[in-house]
Amino acid sequence: MVVSSGQERVPRFRGPSDLHLHSDQSDGTETPARVMVAAHAVGLHTAALTDHDTTSGWSEAAEAAASLGMTLIPGMELSARHEWRSVHVLAYLFDPEHAVLRALTDRIRHSRLTRAQTMAERIGRDYDLTWDDILAQTTVGATVGRPHLADALIARGYVRDRGEAFAGILHPGSDYYVDLYAPDPVTAVSAVVDAGGVPIIAHPAGRGGLLPAQLLGRMLDAGLAGFELGHRENREPALGALRALAAERDLIVTGSSDYHGLGKPNQPGEFTTADEMVQRIVGRATGSAPIFA
Repeated sequence: MVVSSGQERVPRFRGPSDLHLHSDQSDGTETPARVMVAAHAVGLHTAALTDHDTTSGWSEAAEAAASLGMTLIPGMELSARHEWRSVHVLAYLFDPEHAVLRALTDRIRHSRLTRAQTMAERIGRDYDLTWDDILAQTTVGATVGRPHLADALIARGYVRDRGEAFAGILHPGSDYYVDLYAPDPVTAVSAVVDAGGVPIIAHPAGRGGLLPAQLLGRMLDAGLAGFELGHRENREPALGALRALAAERDLIVTGSSDYHGLGKPNQPGEFTTADEMVQRIVGRATGSAPIFA
C-alpha cells in the first residue's frame, strides 16, 4: 500500500492541505474513510491521517482518499514527554515497518492499554463504570486512551462531554489518573528520522508554552524538521518566537485542524499547509511516499 519514496521526480501538490486528522483508530470518532470524506467535503485536496502511535488506519484512508481524487500523506502523532509535559511529534512518510519505531509505538500503546485499565479500575470504585464500558467506546485495533474513558463516562451520564471529563475525573491532578509511558522528545524525533520520516512538533505554542530552548536545539540537531504553527491551540507570544526561529533556521511550517470528528470542535481545513511546505516534507522523506489518486 505504501511504496518507498526516493523517486527522482516528486509530483507537484495542489492545495489546500490539512496534515493533522484523527480517526477511530486512536481518539477520533469516525473511521479513516469517513475522515477522508469529511476532508473532501470542505474542499481539501491533500490530507494526512495522524492517529496516535498507530498506522492501522493507513490502508482504509488511502483507499478512500483515492476514490475521492485526493492525495493521502500517511502519518502518525507520536507521543513523547518532557518532565511533566506531553510533547506530540507529528511523523510523516516514515517506514511503518521500521523495527525501532515499531518497538517504540508498541510500548506506548501497551502503556496506554494498561493505564486505561488501571484508571477504569480506580474510577469503578466510585462510579458504576467497568472495562466493558470502555471497550464499547473503542474499535478493534484502536489505540486506547483517555478519550475512550471520557466517552464511557459520557455514555453513563456522569459528564456532558470530553472537556468536562478531562477537567475533572480524568484530570492529571485526579486520584484516578495514571501516568503514560512516552519517550523523551529527542528520542521520538530520532526514531522518526531513522525510519525515513519527517518529524514536526504539533501545536508547539499551546497551553504549556514553549519547550526549553536547549531541548528545542537538541531536537533540531536530531532532525526535527519544523513546527505546526497553524493550530487553534497556539498562542502568542510563544507563536511569534517560533515563527522567528522557523525563519532563522529555514524550517518547515505547517497548519492543520487536528480534527477528531465529534471528539473536538476542530473542523477539517480550519488551518492548512502551503503547497511548498507539503513539497518539502515529501522531498525530505525516504521511508514511504504519498498515496496519489
